[in-house]
Amino acid sequence: MTLDQKIKEKYEAVIGLETHVELFTHTKMFCGCKISFGDDKNVHTCPVCLGHPGSLPVVNKRAVEFALKIALALNCRINNYTIFHRKNYFYPDQVKNYQISQYDLPLGEKGYLDIDMGDYTRRVGITRVHMEEDTGKLIHTGATGRISESGASVVDFNRAGTPLIEIVTEPDIKSPEEAKEYMVTLRNLILYLGVSDCSMEEGSLRCDANVSVKEAGGKKFGTKTEIKNLNSFKFLQKGLDYEIRRQVKLIESGKKVVQQTRHYDNNTDTTKALRSKEEAHDYRYFPEPDLVPLDISKRLIEKIKGEIPELPQGKVKRFEKEYGLSRYDSNFLASDISISSFFEKCLAHYGDAKTLCNWIMGDFSALLNQENISMEESKVKPKDLSEMLKMMDSGKISSKIAKSVFEEMFKTGKSPKKIIDKKGLEQISDEDVLEKIIDKVIEENSGPVKEYKGGKKKAVGYLIGQVMAKTKGKANPQIVNRIIRKKLS
Repeated sequence: MTLDQKIKEKYEAVIGLETHVELFTHTKMFCGCKISFGDDKNVHTCPVCLGHPGSLPVVNKRAVEFALKIALALNCRINNYTIFHRKNYFYPDQVKNYQISQYDLPLGEKGYLDIDMGDYTRRVGITRVHMEEDTGKLIHTGATGRISESGASVVDFNRAGTPLIEIVTEPDIKSPEEAKEYMVTLRNLILYLGVSDCSMEEGSLRCDANVSVKEAGGKKFGTKTEIKNLNSFKFLQKGLDYEIRRQVKLIESGKKVVQQTRHYDNNTDTTKALRSKEEAHDYRYFPEPDLVPLDISKRLIEKIKGEIPELPQGKVKRFEKEYGLSRYDSNFLASDISISSFFEKCLAHYGDAKTLCNWIMGDFSALLNQENISMEESKVKPKDLSEMLKMMDSGKISSKIAKSVFEEMFKTGKSPKKIIDKKGLEQISDEDVLEKIIDKVIEENSGPVKEYKGGKKKAVGYLIGQVMAKTKGKANPQIVNRIIRKKLS
């Protein structure tokens, strides 16, 4: 039996994720310093975020409201009374030697997020959603930027104190594929809320994974390890896949899995031990004495609920019901708020939802991926795409010409009418004009004509191609097809 078969038949993976989300506020969690990415090092700091003696933190109200949005969108129970704690540990990027966080009274708890796996839906329990401050950023000198190949490390404290939300799941995730889909679903939901840019490249969305394996059908969990440096959906899936295999190999060889924190190495697609895993008591949590408790009123909760827009899962159901789209199409459109918004703006001018969806999923998405830009950054306007599709439906342009027109629209942002008029691309549908061209093609291609009349009906395709070549693709192919067949019969 291969390892893959043993994993599937004898063992089950048990996965829980801890996701950190940097909030999109103008200032930090407990001080007035500006939040900025990519500025000079250590320019956005003050005595509070640098932990100077005597400096006092003040809670960022907007950050609390953003955190509430996330907790409510994840179906959490909100704690009306919540406090901050000091999480004590020493690390070079933590200047105070403690982090202001939350412990036994988080903002939200006991929520859930449903993930669509195609053949089934997995409900992932949300243990807690709590607020904290981010640490500074360690920068490892050297060509690769890797800690193992660095001569020294320096710290940039611009990030220290940035409002951070930690979302902790129950161990409900059963596979690396489910873990990846959970993160994609969570990211899309948070983008809809408009509280974070969720950029994994810039570190505003980060994920750690706790994973163990147990006997299939058994109730007793195995020893877990925590994996760090999972800074992309791809790395999350690959890191978990390797770690599950590593643990199964240890168990199969009679060895024990050691509880520890491990680092994912994307160059080798392996995980490596960093340190023994800490427990909660290792951090010596105690209430933050410089911050008063937060009273989350019902009025504030209702206000925030009213600010939550239609979320992706609700939008998928509406697209299916209202526009008759498939689950796959609806998921694609609803996965990105800018795409779904563009789609519905187009529908205000053009009524065929399926044709519109096909263009957005096909040609439009291909060009966006090619240029590595978002729908919001595109020069194409919803009204212009709708106008082009109407021209195609009316026979003014062919589907082939529509593709070239759309590419020009994408490059320049010009309207389809201007492009068609300037390049003379309007489709030829005048039957008298087409008949003359067809007569000449028939005269010049006696071979294919003879084949067609001899029963090889596919030969008509060659003749249609010749007409299209002579008209530079502007002839209406349906009319050409009908006239040729009529003449040859």
